[in-house]
Amino acid sequence: MNTGVMTRVALMAAVTAVAAQIAIPLPFSPVPFTLQVLAVVLSGFLLGPRYGALAMAVYVLVGAVGVPVFAGFKGGLGIIAGPTGGYLLSYPIAAAVAGLAAYAAVRAPRRRALVLSFVWGCAALAVIYALGATWLSVAADLPPAVAVAQGVLPFVIFDLVKVGLAALVAVAAAPAIAASRA
Repeated sequence: MNTGVMTRVALMAAVTAVAAQIAIPLPFSPVPFTLQVLAVVLSGFLLGPRYGALAMAVYVLVGAVGVPVFAGFKGGLGIIAGPTGGYLLSYPIAAAVAGLAAYAAVRAPRRRALVLSFVWGCAALAVIYALGATWLSVAADLPPAVAVAQGVLPFVIFDLVKVGLAALVAVAAAPAIAASRA
C-alpha cells in the first residue's frame, strides 16, 4: 500500500468521524440520525471494496479503543457493545459492498455509473440495516419488529437520499481520483 492510498483511507475514516458528529437524537429510538451512511457508502465508492472496508475498519477500531469518533463524541467498547454497535460493525462490510461500484463510477458512462452506484449503495444500506437492527434487537432486548421500527424505518428515506448523494459525488470525483493514481 502506497502513501496515497494510506492517505485516502485515513481521510475517509476522518470524514466518517466528522459525519458521526452531525447527530440528531430521536426521542423514540436509541439510534441517532447521522451522516455516517453517506461517509460509509462514499468510502466504498471512492476507495473500492478493499480500501473502503479498511477505512471503515480503521474508523471502528479507533472508536473502539476510546477515541471519541462515534456519534455524540463517544468512543470505547461500551458503544460497540451497546444498541448501536451493530451499525458500527457493519460499516466495513457495507463499504466493501458499495465498493463493488467503484470501477463503474470511474469507467462507465455517467448514467450507468450513477445507477450502478445507487444500486450497490442500496445493497450496502441493506447490510447496515440488517446487522444494525439485529444487534439493536439483541442489545436492547427488543422484539425484531420493534428494532426495525426504531432502527430502520425512520431512516430509510433519508438514507436513500444519502446514498444518492454519495453516488453523485463519487461519479463526479472518481475520474479525478483514478487519474491521480496513474
